[in-house]
Order: sequence, then structure tokens, then C-alpha cells
Amino acid sequence: MKIKLHWRLTFIFCLVVILALSSGYFYLISHLKSYIERNIENNIRNQLVLGKDFVETQLKDKKASMDFQVLASRIGSDLGLRATIIGIDGKVLGDTDLTDEQLVKIENHAGRPEIKEALKSGLGISKRFSYTVNKDMLYIAAAFGKEKPEGVLRFSVPLSDIDILQAGMHRVVGVSIIGILLLSLVLTFLVSLFVSRPLSEMSMIAKFMAAGDFSKKAPVYYADEIRELAQSLNLMSEEIKDKIEKLNSERAKLDLVLSSMFEGVIVTDENENIILMNPSLRRIFLVESEPEGKKPIEVIRNTAVQDMIDRILKGKQHLATEEILVTMPEERILRVNGVPILRNDKFEGAILVFHDITELRRLEQIRQDFVANVSHELRTPISSIKGYAETLLEGALKDKHNAKDFINIIYQDAERLSQLINDLLDLSRIESGKMKMNVVELDPVSVIKRAMTVIDNQAKVKSIALKLDFAPELPDIKADETRLSQVLINLLDNAIKYTPENGSVTISAAVSADALQIDVSDTGIGISDKDLPRIFERFYRVDKARSRELGGTGLGLSIVKHIVQAHGGQVWVKSEPGLGSTFSFTIPLSIKSS
Repeated sequence: MKIKLHWRLTFIFCLVVILALSSGYFYLISHLKSYIERNIENNIRNQLVLGKDFVETQLKDKKASMDFQVLASRIGSDLGLRATIIGIDGKVLGDTDLTDEQLVKIENHAGRPEIKEALKSGLGISKRFSYTVNKDMLYIAAAFGKEKPEGVLRFSVPLSDIDILQAGMHRVVGVSIIGILLLSLVLTFLVSLFVSRPLSEMSMIAKFMAAGDFSKKAPVYYADEIRELAQSLNLMSEEIKDKIEKLNSERAKLDLVLSSMFEGVIVTDENENIILMNPSLRRIFLVESEPEGKKPIEVIRNTAVQDMIDRILKGKQHLATEEILVTMPEERILRVNGVPILRNDKFEGAILVFHDITELRRLEQIRQDFVANVSHELRTPISSIKGYAETLLEGALKDKHNAKDFINIIYQDAERLSQLINDLLDLSRIESGKMKMNVVELDPVSVIKRAMTVIDNQAKVKSIALKLDFAPELPDIKADETRLSQVLINLLDNAIKYTPENGSVTISAAVSADALQIDVSDTGIGISDKDLPRIFERFYRVDKARSRELGGTGLGLSIVKHIVQAHGGQVWVKSEPGLGSTFSFTIPLSIKSS
């Protein structure tokens, strides 16, 4: 149960007041009776001295005819006390509370302790029960007489009167203490509320601070410790606000960096639970749910990653590097680098960075294939040239008929080498961006017809029909005429080479969006599905033996792809084995202003 500060202060102050007043009350009560008795005794003594002097004066003036009963009554009525005059022999001579008849019958008082003490020392005090009046009494007696004691004057007060006075005093003190207590309660509540109000306000402000609201400020009232606390709280609020803003700014920058990174990043704590995974890594492993708080094996389902984190956190490796294969959603090769998070030589987690090196490995493979293919393509004609040249040098020059055939073969192989080198140079210039493109507005119909004219004789040799399928008037395009012709000739050349005799090759064109789409379709042997993704790679051949027999270099389609892309277009192929192929590409239109 939560108790507010001002109630606690009120309770504590009230408890202190109650304890103080209770102690004062019991102290007063314990000393009140003796104080009252002493006060009464002193008053009676003083009055007794006056009464003694009065008696002695009366005795001196009227010694022969003194009526002690009248004198006792007079003294008692004047002082409001019971006055008794006792002779030297103990006989009661007068008493305020007795009649003459009772006075005669009263017993001798010589044995009373106050009488004995008074006759002995001049003053006697006694508290005892009086059988005469049946009450507890306080007796104070004094001997009178100038030269020698002639009797005793005694004053007496019922002790019940003292008790009544004490009870009255108790009531007065009790009521006063209760009044003081109630007043103290009210004052204590007000004071505690006044004292605790700044603290309550600062507590509320601290709650706002904990909730992220730093707009509230603690009020500053007086120049005391609470003011210093309020100023410190306000200063702390400003510092925390600045630090949080800096942290949020840094976190936003970090989130931006992590979000924009192509590399995947995963951070775990010392218990191998994920505390951060950036969007790139989520995309790689198709992580849709929140990964925080889970083990890596539960999120990315890869034991190699989990093993790396285990080794790092167990201190077996301070730098771990591995290549892992990911098959879903597509096959990828990832290089993973992992390091521990150390603070004061204690492992507090691990950081793993995932680099997608699929394309790098693919390019390395292409490079290796390219070197191997170039070497192979160069070795065949060079070996042929070298062999026939050696034959000629060994004496075949004298055989004019064979020498001419040998020289003709050497020439063809040299021509093939020249074509291969030219294609390599063209491909290199295109890929490096060093090939200059003379892009102008062209009539695509004229370019297509010139390309068909170049390839017409080759088609006639195989009785292949060349067909056109487009409107005679097509919109102008933006292209390099020489390179566009190279694309068309390459595609037509391939279509004729891989189309059996009496087949057909059709060129069609149509406007698609802001580009002209040109299709080269044949009725040839077609391309299998496994070869289609690689058909535009350098030196890639569907039928290597037949391609080499037909004189191809394996670079034509790669050159086509790069020339089309250099024009801002796209190229693709559709084919079915035995039914022919359709190679398509797009070239941007020339948009004329009206």
C-alpha cells in the first residue's frame, strides 16, 4: 500500500507530539499531587502563623476570660479551615466543627502525633484518619505562648478536598493536552503538506521524465535544500533530454546505415539471443517475424551460423570467417565474418556480417570459363595454322595442288582468328564503355532491309525464306546504325545457321511503350530450358561441335546483349526444342516535339 509523503510526515510528527504530550502529562500528574500538598501545607503554615499570633494576642489581652471555643470558631470562619485549640495537657479547648456538648465529650488529644511534635519542636504535621469527623485529614499544629507553650493551635483540612483539587487539575491538564494535540495534528498536517508539496511535484515531474516528457520543470520556492534538489532535478532533466536526443540521433543514423547496407548484420547477446538484425539479412533469409530474443538457429535455420556464434562466445575464435550456401529462396553464397563484443575482457555478445558473394563467384567462374574458352578457341586455329605451315616448310610447297589447299586452310584459320579477336575487342570496348556510339534518329525499316540484304545469299544457299512482318512505316528510333546492323546481322546469321534447309526466318517489329520491339524468329532446332539462362554468356554454345563447324566464335549473342543494353534496351529469347527460337530486343523511340 502506497502512503504519500505528507501523510507519513503527519503521522511521524503526530506520533512525536503524542509521545511528548503523554510524557508531559504523566510527568505533571506524577508531581501534581505532591505539588498541591506542598502548596496547601505552605498556605496552612502561613495561616497557622497568623492564627498563632492572633491567639497569643488574644491571650495577652483577655487571659482571665478567654472563651477558646469562640476564638476557634472565629479563626476557622475567617480562614475557612477547621481550627482546634488544645491545652498544654491535651484537653480540647475549642473546635470549629464541634458544639459545646461535643467539646465536653471529646477525648484528650495529648497523644496525637501532631500535638506531640508541636509541643516538642513548635510545629507538627500529620496525615491520618479522624474518628471525630470520620475522614482522612491533614493536620498542622503549632504551639502558642510567648515564653513557654501554653497550648496548641491546630488547623486541619480533609484530604478529600485535596483529591478534588487534584481531579480538577487533572481535568484541566487533560483538556489542555487534548486541545494541544488536536491543534498539533492540524498544524502538523498543514506543515507536512507544505513541506511535501515541492517533493510531490518533483516526484510527478520525475514520472514525466521517466515517460519521456522533459517539458515539465520543478518549481523553485525557497533558498533551502529543496530548492537545490529542484535545481538539480531540472538540470538533470535537461542533460537527460540532450543525451536522449543525441542517442536517438545516433540510433537513427545507425538504423539508416544498417538499413541501407547491402550486407546483412546480426548482433547477439552473451546468451546467443538476437538483439539486432538489419533488413538486408531479413530479406536474405526471408525473416518476417520479429527475431529479437530468439536464437539464430530459430530464425535463419542455418547450423553453420549458429556454430560460428557458439565458437565466438566460447572464446575459441576471436575472428571467424566462413562461406555458407543458402538455397532458399534462391541459391546464394554468403561470406560470414564474425567477431565478439568484448567489454572489460568479458564476452557480451557477437556481431556477424554477411556478404553476398554470389555474383562475385559467378563472375570468377565466368572469368575462368572465359580464359579457358579463349585459350581453347585460339589453340584450335593456331594449331591448324602451325601444322599446315610446318607441312609446307617440310616440302609441301613443291606440291602446288596441295600447297594451295594448305594455304587456303591457313587463310581461313587466320580469318577466323581475326574475327575472334575483333569480336573480343568489340566486346571489351562495349563492356568498358569505351565504344563510341553514334546515336541518331533512324528509320528502322531501312536498317532491317539492309541487314537482310547482307544475309540474303547465306539464306539462299540453304533455301531458307526470309520474311518481314511489320507495317511499312514504323516510327523512328534512336540508335547507332552500324551497331544496330551488327545486332540484326548476328541474330539473322544465327537463325540461318541453326535452321534446317527449307526453313524460314521472320523479322517482325511493333511499338511497345516508348520503344520499338524487333523479333527474329526461326524454325530451327530450338534451345533447351537449361541452356536459355546462359545463352547470352561469352563463348557459351548449345551445341559446341556444330557451332565450331559452322564457324561461330561464341561471342555473337554476348555482343548483341551489350549493344542493346548500351542503347538503353533489353534483349531476351523464347524457344522450344525442335520448334525454333525467337530472339527479341527493344530500342528507344525518337520522340519528336510537335
